[in-house]
Order: sequence, then C-alpha cells, then structure tokens
Amino acid sequence: MTDALLDAVRQRLARSGDAPTPAGVAAALRAQGRLLGDAEVLGAAAELRGELVGTGVLEPLLADPEVTDVLVSAPDRVWVDRGGGLQLTGITFPDAAAVRRLAQRLAAVAGRRLDDARPWVDARLPDGTRMHAVLPPVSVGSTCLSLRVVRPRAFSLAELVEAGTVPPGGDRILRAMVEARLSYLISGGTGAGKTTLLASMLGAVGADERIVLAEDSAELRPDHPHVVRLESRPANQEGAGRVTLRDLVRQALRMRPDRLVVGEVRGVEVTELLAALNTGHEGGCGTVHANAAEHVPARLEALGTAAGLDRTALHSQLAAALSVVVHLVRDRAGRRRIADVHVLERDAAGLVFTVPALSWGADGFVPEPGWARLESLIGGAL
Repeated sequence: MTDALLDAVRQRLARSGDAPTPAGVAAALRAQGRLLGDAEVLGAAAELRGELVGTGVLEPLLADPEVTDVLVSAPDRVWVDRGGGLQLTGITFPDAAAVRRLAQRLAAVAGRRLDDARPWVDARLPDGTRMHAVLPPVSVGSTCLSLRVVRPRAFSLAELVEAGTVPPGGDRILRAMVEARLSYLISGGTGAGKTTLLASMLGAVGADERIVLAEDSAELRPDHPHVVRLESRPANQEGAGRVTLRDLVRQALRMRPDRLVVGEVRGVEVTELLAALNTGHEGGCGTVHANAAEHVPARLEALGTAAGLDRTALHSQLAAALSVVVHLVRDRAGRRRIADVHVLERDAAGLVFTVPALSWGADGFVPEPGWARLESLIGGAL
C-alpha cells in the first residue's frame, strides 16, 4: 500500500470519525476505488489504529515497564531512557508530518491546543504520562515530542535501597525523618529521581494521616490510603479559568492536611508553602530544582524575591519552616541516587545555609558535621 493511499484513508477516517478497524479501513479503501487482500487491509488497519488511537510507533516503548522517558527530536531520532541514560532506538516515523500528527493528537486527547498559533504544549495524558511538544519553526526541522511516563505504583523505600537510589540502611533514616514530622525538600536536577523518592517517602506516612498534594502536573502517586490530589490548569483560549500552584496551596490549607506536599517548588507558591509550614503544618515537603543541596537557600531566596518577599523575611521563614534537604544526583553511569543530606542553619547575619549531615557511601550513609543536628531533630524516631 502506497503512502499516498494510506494518507487518503487516514484523512477519510478522520473526517468520518470511524474507528480504524479492518472493516472501516476496507470501506475507506473501497471509497478510493481500491480493493486489497485481507493481509494488506489488516496491516493498514494496525498501522492506522496505532497512529489514530494509540501512540503509534512509540507504543512498545511506553509499554516497557523500565522506560521513564521517550524523546522524539526527528522522525529518525527517537530516544529512550530506561534509567541508565538516553539511548537512541531503531524506531522511526515515516516523515516529519507523522511526528506532528501524533503530537497534535496527543495534545487534543489532553484537552489542549497545539497548532501554528500556539506551537508548544505541556500537558498530562489520561494515563498520567506527561507530554511536552514544540512545533516547527520554533523547533527547527521537526516537531519535538517529550513523554515522561508515570508508573501507577510507587516504589517503597526498601525497593529504592535495592535499586541503589538509597544506600543500605538509609531507608531507616529517611523513614525516621518522616515519622519525626520534619519538613524537607528533595533537590536535584531534571531526571534525578526527585518525584520517585518523594512518593516513596510519602508512603512511609502513617495510615491515619491525610496527605494533600498540590502539583502543576499530577505525577506523585504515593502508596498511601488517604491522598487528595490537586492539579493546576492553564487558562482557556479566552484567557480565563487559570488555576495556579499558588492557588492550590491556599486551597490545600483549607482541606485539613496532616501533610502538605508541593510537587515542585518553582514559583511564587514558595511564600504560601513557607507560611503554611510556619503555622502548624509540620511534615510538609516538596521538590526543588537545584544543582547541589547548598544551593537550595539561594534558589528559594530567588523565588521568594520574585514573589515580593524581602530577603530578611524569607530567611526568617525558611529557618523556621524547613529542616532538611535531601539531594539527588544522576551519576555518569546514569544511576539516580542520593548524594547527600543537609540540615539548615543560620549564620550571624540571620541568613540560612546548609550543613552536610550525611553523604553517600556504598555501605550506607557516611556521617558528616551536621549529623548530630539531624540526629537531634529525628529524636526518638530513629
């Protein structure tokens, strides 16, 4: 079957709204004045169904339980991450138009617009997969599509020890932090495993506690019996209806949370979170992008300044609200692991800085100068 004939069948099915079943494809072929054998019709139906209903040639990758990210940068450049870094696959699209069609269809499934007037989109698909796409000419040469897979089951802390993300025995310390209701942030770069670790730690929260999540994109799926999930949304085409992460944090505070969680602190919502943690909401947590744990105070200061909070007030709130920073890295072998755990202190000028309490060790966490402070914060929970 030629590409031109496939395209004609594709357009007819799209106009009619018919499903790309063998019968539907056969009817579309007859309308084109073509009669093909059963094998050719079944092959065309499978190809069109994958393109019009599923994720097409990407379907096998997304079905792989080891895959975390699928990236398309050109029709013949499909990359996959199975936890060990990006690898080029042998999967290809017929042409650039096929990549564009898939990106636009996925955006439509997510209820979002993707066209020349709005050439990029960030959305969540019904199964939880996070998608981002950019159309040409903004993306030079071809539509760029990024898919981040959200698995339905969270890992336990013990499983993260087995995977090498947490050092041997480290799960006991992380669990003690949760039981002691310490407020903490998990920092790291993109793809370091922040969301995975946060979900695992939330799984250690007592079953009698209520967890309220506020996220830009609902990625956290902790293994816990009482979780309320709130998700932001963009404005509609008329510019109305936007719900920000800051709005969600405010609403979450009215929902009697035992644990307030902000999926990723990256904007003005930092002021609401710090205020909440300073008004009796112990054990709150979240993630933040940072290259090192010691950079987190400066990162939060920058976010607070953008929200109109002066430096002195920000550091006063930060010192009272946050106890621990757990930093994740992705090493050269592609493995995601905890690099170190820091506690927060204040200098003579009242500014917050971090002190390493634990660092990565092959046989377990290695105590650092801040360990005595962390041990005292954990208290009897350890």
